[in-house]
Order: sequence, then C-alpha cells, then structure tokens
Amino acid sequence: MSVKAFELVPAVERDLLMGDKARINIECIECCGKHLYVGTNDCFIHHFLLDEINSSKGKLSYSAQKLLHKYLGLKKPVAELRAASALERLIVLCDGIVFLIDMVTLETVPSAAGGGAKIRGVTAFCVNENPVNGDPFCVEMCVLSSKRRTVQIYMVYEDRVQLVKEVTTPEQPCAVSLDGYFLCLALTTQYMILNYNTGASQDLFPYNSEERRPIVKRIGREEFLLAAPGGLGMFANAEGASQRAPVNWSEQVIGAAVCFPYVVALDENFITIHSMLDQQLKQTLSFRDGHILQDFEGKVVLASTKAVYVLVPLPLERQIQDLLTSHRVEEALALTEGAQQNIPKDRFQILHKRILQQAGFIQFGKLQFLEAKEHFRKGQLDVRELISLYPLLLPSSSSFTRCHPPLHEFADLNHLAQGDQEKVLRCKAFLISYLGEIRSAVVNGCREDVDTALLKLYAEQNHCSLLELLSSDNSCLMVDCVPWLEKYHKYFALGLLYHYNGHDSTALQMWIRVADGDLQDPTRSDLYEYIVDFLCSCTNLDLVWQYADWALQKDPTRAVHIFTKRPDKNRQTVNPDDVISYLERHNEALLLYLEHLVLNRRVQEERFHTQLATLYLERVMSLLTVSSSSDELRRAREKLQALLRESDLYSVHFLLGEMENCQELLLERATLHGKLEENEKALHILVHKLKDFKSAEAFCLWASACRDSGYRQQLFHLLLKVYLDSSGVAAGNGEFEVAAVDLLNQHGEVFDAVQVLRMLPDGWSLQLLRPFLGRAIRASMHAYHTSEIAVGLAHSENAQLLHDRLKVRRKPIFVSEKKGCHLCHNTFSEPDVVILPGGVPVHAHCVAQKIRDSPTKRQLANNSNHT
Repeated sequence: MSVKAFELVPAVERDLLMGDKARINIECIECCGKHLYVGTNDCFIHHFLLDEINSSKGKLSYSAQKLLHKYLGLKKPVAELRAASALERLIVLCDGIVFLIDMVTLETVPSAAGGGAKIRGVTAFCVNENPVNGDPFCVEMCVLSSKRRTVQIYMVYEDRVQLVKEVTTPEQPCAVSLDGYFLCLALTTQYMILNYNTGASQDLFPYNSEERRPIVKRIGREEFLLAAPGGLGMFANAEGASQRAPVNWSEQVIGAAVCFPYVVALDENFITIHSMLDQQLKQTLSFRDGHILQDFEGKVVLASTKAVYVLVPLPLERQIQDLLTSHRVEEALALTEGAQQNIPKDRFQILHKRILQQAGFIQFGKLQFLEAKEHFRKGQLDVRELISLYPLLLPSSSSFTRCHPPLHEFADLNHLAQGDQEKVLRCKAFLISYLGEIRSAVVNGCREDVDTALLKLYAEQNHCSLLELLSSDNSCLMVDCVPWLEKYHKYFALGLLYHYNGHDSTALQMWIRVADGDLQDPTRSDLYEYIVDFLCSCTNLDLVWQYADWALQKDPTRAVHIFTKRPDKNRQTVNPDDVISYLERHNEALLLYLEHLVLNRRVQEERFHTQLATLYLERVMSLLTVSSSSDELRRAREKLQALLRESDLYSVHFLLGEMENCQELLLERATLHGKLEENEKALHILVHKLKDFKSAEAFCLWASACRDSGYRQQLFHLLLKVYLDSSGVAAGNGEFEVAAVDLLNQHGEVFDAVQVLRMLPDGWSLQLLRPFLGRAIRASMHAYHTSEIAVGLAHSENAQLLHDRLKVRRKPIFVSEKKGCHLCHNTFSEPDVVILPGGVPVHAHCVAQKIRDSPTKRQLANNSNHT
C-alpha cells in the first residue's frame, strides 16, 4: 500500500554544474553539512554550498552556490570522494590512486617528510564510521587492491596515510564496507563478514559480481545491507545473521540507502521506497539516468549524470496522519513505534499516545471494539472524548471540550451509525463494558462524568448493573441522574440514588409509592421487605418512627423486624419501652417484639416477662371461647406453658389471679403453684383434677431441675404419697396404685428405698415391685463401691502428696536402733516415725499420747511429717 514518504527536490541544476559542456558527467558526490562536492568524468571536483529554504507552506527547497572547482591533473574520471571533516581533507580516488586534497582550497596535500600521502593500485575504499582508534584527528580507511586478494587498513592523517593491517581474502574483493573491526566484503562469487583484528570470517550467501554490480552498505552499528540474488535486499549483522526480513526490490538496483524506517533503492528508471517494518513497497518515484544514491548524515542524495537531487523525507507526523486518514491503523502504529529511536522521548510519548487514540477511534468506527479498547487503554485516552460521542451522556455541568485537532471525524454516535440502530446498540454496549472496566482507574477530575454516563446507559439499556453502581461508592450527579431515572421509570434505583446522597426520607417516600402501586417499577418484587430491612439498619430514629406505622399496617409480623433485627450498633438507640408503647395498637407485632426481648435477647426485666405471659394468656383465653381443640389453641398453650416453666421473672400471683376462674388452664395453674413452691397444690391439681400422671412426673422433674438431689427426692416422695393416699381414699380404683408402681419402677433411683418400703401397703407383692427393688439394690451397691473407690483414691492421693513433700525437702531422715525418741528417749524398733519441725524423729505413739494429754500441742502434730 502506497504512502508519500519522500519528495525529490533538485539541489544542483545542470547549468550550474557544467554550463554548456554537454560531455561532462557526474561520477561521484560527497556531502558534509552544507558542503557538496561533485566529482566529474573530466577529472574536476566542484564545491557547492547548499542552503535549505522553507516556504510559508512548509515546502522545502535548496539553493546551491558554487564556491570553487578544481582540476586534479589526471586524465581519468574522479571515481570516489569521502570527506574527513576533522582533518579538513577530502579522500579522493582517481585513476587507481587514493590521495588527499584540502576541503576548502581543493589543493592536493603534499606528502609529509618521511611519509606518503598516496596509495596506488586501489579499486575501491571506504571510511570506518565506527572507528576503533580513539584518536579524533585520525580517520580509519579500508582499501581494496587491484592486484592482490587483500584488504588493507590505513590510518589517514592531515598529510599522510599509514598502513596498519593487511588481511588476505579467498577471492578478489570488489566492494567493501567497514564498521569497527568488521568488514563486509563482496567477493567475486559471494559475500562474507571478516573480522580484520582476529581474522575470523563468516560466509553469507553467493553472489555473482560479474552479472551485476554488488551493493555493500553499512546501515548501523555492526549491520549491513546487501544486494542478494533474486532482487532481494538482505540485512546481515557482524555475526553473519539477519535480524530483519529481506526487502524485495528490483533486479537492476544500482544503489541503496537507509533512511529509517525506509530502505531507498535506485535502479535505471525508478526510486523505490520500502518499509523496514513490514518490508512492503511504500512509494515509487520516477528517476531516469540515475546512477548515484548515497546517504550523508541522514540526508539521501541522488545524482543523474547531469544534476544532483535530495530525497527529502516528509515529516513523520504527516506520514502517520496520511496513513490514519486511509484507515491504515497497523501501518501507522508500526511506523510510529519504529521511529521511536529517532524521536526525543518526550515528543515520542506525546505523539504515540495521540496516534493510539486516533487509531482507537478508527477501530471504534469500524465496530472493532476489542482493538479500539486496547488502543484507548495504551493511549491513555481521556474517556470523556469517547463519552462525548454519545448525545446527552455527559453531565450538563461538565466543562469538557474535545481535543483539537480532533481525534476523529465523527460528530456524534448518530453520525457514525447513519441511522443503523443495531450499530447504536452495539456502540452503547461497548461503552458500558469499557466504562465498567476503567471506572476504578479514573481520576477524580472526571469521575462524575464517567459515573453519570454509566448510570444513564444502565437505565436506558435496563442493565442489571444499575443497582450495583448505586449501591457502591459512586459519583453520579443528581441533577442529571434524577430526571433520567424518572424518564425510564427506575424509581427503585432513584431511591438508592437519594439514599447515597443522604436523602433517606425522599428515598423512602419514593419506595413507598412504588410499594403502594402509585408508581410502576418491577425492579424489586420484594420491595416491602427491602423497606423493612432498610428501616432496620436506619440510624435516623425519626425516620423509623415516621414510616414504621406504614409497614405495620401492611404486615405486622414482618414489620416488627424493624425493631427486632436492628444491628447491634443501632439496637441500643431504640428504647424498648418506647417500642412497646408504639406497638400497643398492633397486638401481634407487640407480642413478637416481647418474644424477641424475653426469649431471644434474654432481657431480665420483670415487666417484659409479665407482659409477654399476660399476652400469651389473653391469646389462649380468647381461643378457648372459640374452640378448645384446635391446633392453634394447642400451640398457644404450649407457648404459655413453656414461658411459665422457663422464666422466673414474671408476677406469679398476678397470673394466678387472672386464671382463677378458668378451669381449662389447670396445668398452667399447677406450674404457677410450683413456682411458688406450693408443690402439694400443684400435684393435687395434676393428680386429682387432671389425673395427668405423666404431667405430675414431669412437674417433679421440672421443679427440681436446678435443685439438689435431696429436693428432687422430696418431690418424688411427695408424689408417691399423693398416689398412695389417693388409692386408699378411692378403694377399688387401682389407677393410683398402678401410677405409684409405674413411678417407682421408672424413677427408682431417685427414691430412698427404706422410706418407700415403710410407706407401701403391706399387701403389695414383692414381684410387683421387683423392678424398683432391683434398681434400688443396684444403686445401693453402686454407691457403696463408688465410695470405696473414692476412699482408695483419696488414700493414694494422700500418699502421693506425702511422697512429693518428702522429695521437695530433699533430705532423708535416718532412724536406727542406736537413736532414741526425743519424747520417751527409747530407741526405734520400727521405721514408723513422726518428724517434728526441725527434722526431729519421735515415736508415733508418743505424739498421739502428747496430743491426748495436751490439746494445745495438736498444732505441733498438724505441722509434723509422718513417714
């Protein structure tokens, strides 16, 4: 694909060079700064001064002034010219002789005493542009001999040349280029790399120099450009490898040069420009009779036989913009990145970012969103440039203005889509995705613009992320977002926006209107539950009291969560007495709240327990008037009974008074008598009035749950006594006897067997009481054995403690038949002794006698050690 990278500008016209002499032809050229030297076929050197002229339109031209011309005195054309500016010398090859002339006067430099300034028998030479010699007033030169297969290295001074190295080659060399110690040579049949310092060589590829002229061109440090067979321009480095793809140029190339990132090649009729980045032909210029192409310090100079031209590169920015205008994004980016080494770092960064941004908009216009996003990201695009394409998305208060010159050619999204709604939707979907990805990295300066645009897109597209945006940290501007959300009936989201900005009352009003059906928004089917949860976590109690009544009227069982599920940090801000007073109009909610206080939070306040028990009782009594067998009544009584059993804080006398005339609540009354430890009354109700023997046993277990075993035994003995007394009163009715037997057989371990046997009637058989007696005997034996084990363990523990104490003292006590007791002065016949304080051993029976005789000495015995 073509691009205009260069313009061919005349530098020295024919008339200025040779006047009316038609036979004079240009043979070689050399450019050093503004100075141009031309060698001709009549053995003249012409010296021109070139001035660059920039027109008001930015067009470059050259003005040439001829300073001097000089005849060299030989009959052959001037074959080669090279400037050594540090020496103010021109190195000239003419008639096989290399010699020096003055750059200013063009006079031949005479040889210095004792040294020569000429080299004879030379076919070609080149100057080392990367010299290894550190002398700034010395030029390194490589010479090809016409008679020998050698390469010679010379040092060139102001008035002499000095041979320093000669290296033999396999074939006769015909072209050479030098960089450092490395020679790139075109031999008769091949190219090669030669290190003249070490002699190491590397063959490159074959080439027939007799068929066409070889090209060996140094293009950079240790890198060369060669004319290869098949019309290829090959790159080679000092190791003999190619790190760049070859350029496919003409078979008839006679000259080549590099003006990065382009390779310029010259044949008989054209100048071709190839890119080193993608190896494609970028430009072709017609140029007849051309036979010289050289680059001098980045300036590409060409010559026909009669005139000299300069190949002027167009500004890089212009080339890149031309590529972008043609939507050749990849080429533009490759050209930009390839030119990095030739552009100052700061300028390159600015240029690169802008090119990436432009490339992103080109890809965006093609709906190639992945590529566009990558270019925007790398180019650090101000995202508002993209948002501004979408009508009405930027906030009305935004001060953003588009970049100038513009980064794209679109007025807005409608201009881009040209009425195609599918394109519009795809572009909006891309912006949603892109803004979502970069939102966290956007700086504060445009955070409001990004979040506001994102909210508008979410609302318009009914996107699921709208609520997530408003529920998290955001910078949406209310003045723009409120009417937008109203427009698309996003009232729940609007409430979230009000809440985030501190307008909780307005948010609640909005949600309540939706919940009541005044506004239509299907976003939350559980909006009522959401409002209740919101009030639960609300720290503004005025709002809680203001809107709790609305929630209670809709569903008191759910609305009570406003007070029961408040977070711990907010719970203490609500006074339970205030809540109870507030809920008195809502009995069901009040009951649930009291259950929360008493059963969940375990609040130890008598008034709450009594009020909850009273509400339970009222509920049961109201149900009794309707039906006494319904499941609802059963559940209500179970709640009441559980509270009466488990709580110790309610007013027992008050509740007894409330139940006094209710014969259906005998079980509850029995529980209340138990709370007052009126156990006989309780058991009388259970046994005689209810005849509920299981409840009587359960009462004994419950009433003694937190008491010692003696109290439980007392209760069970009392129940047994009630059974036995009742069986005597109700002779002939064996149900009480059966209950008594069952009680003994099921809870035999609780009873004192001796007392039970004394209480039982004489007529009862032992077989009837066999389970009880068996359990009683086993319990007795178990207690005996347990006590024996306990005594043994105590003795063992005591012995261990005495042993440990003796170990702590670390001193043994010796007794023998030769030592006497300090109390009776008799000797010891056995090791059983008592040690008095101070380690004094005495007889055990002497200590016992002293204790009996004198109680005041018991303390002495207590402090002694017994072994």
